[in-house]
Amino acid sequence: MKARGRIIAFFLLVIVLIGIIGTTSLPIAKDIRLGLDLQGGFEVLYEVETLDGKEVTESVLTDTTDALMNRINVLGVSEPVIQIEGEDRIRVQLAGVEDQSSARELLSTEANLTFRDAEDNLLLSGNDLKQGGATGTFDQNGNPIVTLELNDPGKFAEVTEEVSQMPAPDNVLVIWLDFEEGVDSFAEERMKADPKFVSAPSVQQRISSPSVEISGSFSVEETQNLAGILNAGALPVSLEEIYSTSVGAQFGEQALDQTMVAAAVGIALVLVFMLVYYRLPGMVAVVTLSAYVYLILLVFEWIGGVLTLPGIAAIMLGVGMAVDANIITYERIREEMRVGKSVQEAFKVGARSSFSAIIDANITTLLAAVVLFYYGTSSVKGFATLLIISILASFLTAVWGSRLLLGLWVHSGVLDNKFGLFGLKKSAIHAREEELEITDLSTRFDRFDFAGNRNKFFLASIVLIVAGMAVIGVFRLNLGIDFSSGTRVEITSEAALTKEEVQSFLDGAGFETDDIVISGDASNIGVARYNEEFSQEDINSLKSVATEEFGAEPNVSTVSPTVGQELAKNALYALSIAAIGIIIYVAFRFEWRMGVASVVALIHDAFFIVAIFSLLRLEVDITFIAAVLTIVGYSINDTIVTFDRIRENMKRMKKIDSVEQLEKVVNVSLRQTLGRSVNTVLTVLLVVIALLIFGAPSITNFSIALLIGLIAGTYSSIFIAAQLWLVLKKGELKKKGPIDIEKKEQESKWGSDEPVV
Repeated sequence: MKARGRIIAFFLLVIVLIGIIGTTSLPIAKDIRLGLDLQGGFEVLYEVETLDGKEVTESVLTDTTDALMNRINVLGVSEPVIQIEGEDRIRVQLAGVEDQSSARELLSTEANLTFRDAEDNLLLSGNDLKQGGATGTFDQNGNPIVTLELNDPGKFAEVTEEVSQMPAPDNVLVIWLDFEEGVDSFAEERMKADPKFVSAPSVQQRISSPSVEISGSFSVEETQNLAGILNAGALPVSLEEIYSTSVGAQFGEQALDQTMVAAAVGIALVLVFMLVYYRLPGMVAVVTLSAYVYLILLVFEWIGGVLTLPGIAAIMLGVGMAVDANIITYERIREEMRVGKSVQEAFKVGARSSFSAIIDANITTLLAAVVLFYYGTSSVKGFATLLIISILASFLTAVWGSRLLLGLWVHSGVLDNKFGLFGLKKSAIHAREEELEITDLSTRFDRFDFAGNRNKFFLASIVLIVAGMAVIGVFRLNLGIDFSSGTRVEITSEAALTKEEVQSFLDGAGFETDDIVISGDASNIGVARYNEEFSQEDINSLKSVATEEFGAEPNVSTVSPTVGQELAKNALYALSIAAIGIIIYVAFRFEWRMGVASVVALIHDAFFIVAIFSLLRLEVDITFIAAVLTIVGYSINDTIVTFDRIRENMKRMKKIDSVEQLEKVVNVSLRQTLGRSVNTVLTVLLVVIALLIFGAPSITNFSIALLIGLIAGTYSSIFIAAQLWLVLKKGELKKKGPIDIEKKEQESKWGSDEPVV
């Protein structure tokens, strides 16, 4: 009866989960804010300077963000993002804006309205206007105009009387927005087809009206924007664009569709693998992984996060981490079954033994994610946020959730002696009477002498490193504009493009460059790079002609040298701090030799990613750093699991007094964990390959970096980190004599690793 109750409880829990996920996931997904790269829009980083040359204070920045928000409200943009960065910068992100050029102009203009005569003498300023008194309306002929309410109609009457007495054609009241002394001139601007001043009506007589009409060749939208910006008030500062990126709506929609397909395929492949390989525990993993994805989206929606392409990749990679926790636990349970323990005993011991490896691996990955969040900007910060949420959610679902659900089956007694439901053959199970230890179990990798061949592995890595250094020395890194500064233009066409076609178009539009690369599955994306920054006018002009030519708005990113240098510096800081943090944690949790070996392996992995990117001439941008730090997390994850098993096997030996014993510990530990490493990497590779094949072109390089890093990380965890620790430990053995494991454990005891279930 009790057994039946547990099975019923399992199915009730699963049904409740399915019900919650099925009924609420769609509304949650719809409420999640999409980033620029998924729905189009633009992002600008402004450097703030006061108009009077004084210091930029916190109150000045706050006032500026308020003014910018008022202007954004005029645009009707939903959920804008405005952030103060550092001491004198403001970052603005507007997703889903259709008319990006008008929006950027609306944001950056200071909105200092002045009324001047034909000689540019100041007659009235914005202070003479009633606050909030600008209105977009129509004149008697139905033409759009803007009316302005005045504080003092008498003053306006005097000004108009003075202007009316001037000889024609100089009897004009010139209305300027952001007039620049010594730069702007009515005499010059009146000769242009598109003058900078807003309007210049002729004044024939004294006007005593309490309002002013601004007319011209305006559209209804333009009059509404002008009225809105005047009501929002003049900015208390000048804003200079030092970084900007814009994504066309069509490109964003396509990127979202492609990456969602990649996510569905990748996650489905992982779930199928778990079902086929682990049977009943695999089914439990499918349930908890579904809950994991739901939980991530729920938390992300709660905190008001902005989902980007790298963010979707972070969710998919989090699936790999959640699977890893399941695989570690299931493999330990299967090992305990193989030495003759009952299903219930194996579940209890295996769950407890695997917990320390899982928590260590997750904390080290979390360290890398936190560093990435602190030093990252924009979409990279979003990636880091989702990675942090993923780590926490995977721990909750894959550790606690999986144990709870699987425990209901195990403790019901239904699974007693049914080892096949755990993916084990009957021939692999040993009798309890044999009194075998886990270290006595045979593995598929027993013929490999990892420790004995360590010098060959070291030599192979040294040769590859030297070759990599030569490649980097010859080819250098193909630095993207994030680090080198300049402008990147991504032109998309429905038809296939050629380099000559793109170059001819750019030359004809006045944007000459030889640095053009054709990419995309259908060769329909042309990427052009420039060493110089583009002004707002340049970007608007290029977008206009490119949209007319190719039928889709291009993506344009421009980075100033200052920002480029800062991004490069912050990237190095992020990698260095992550490495130091990992050394400290691993040294504290294990020993300093394992910490050093772990970081050497990480540097080894990162170097190979850099070398292959140099060889293949792939662009190195800020998302590349995100990929490297993600691999840092994955690589250390794999290494930690190996070191955790080494520590466990050393405890069994109690005392080590020869190099041969050390080599045996390393060999046995690697053989025991290699199957788990292969399965983990395979599941993550399924995700990454899905990203590569089906994902948006803009994250192709990100996916390639992950693929290279996963392969290099698995290699280094097995053939470098453990072997390097062996060399360092061998030195300790020679220097200090036999190693008393029991004594060391008493000195560094950390307490129980077992969670409450």
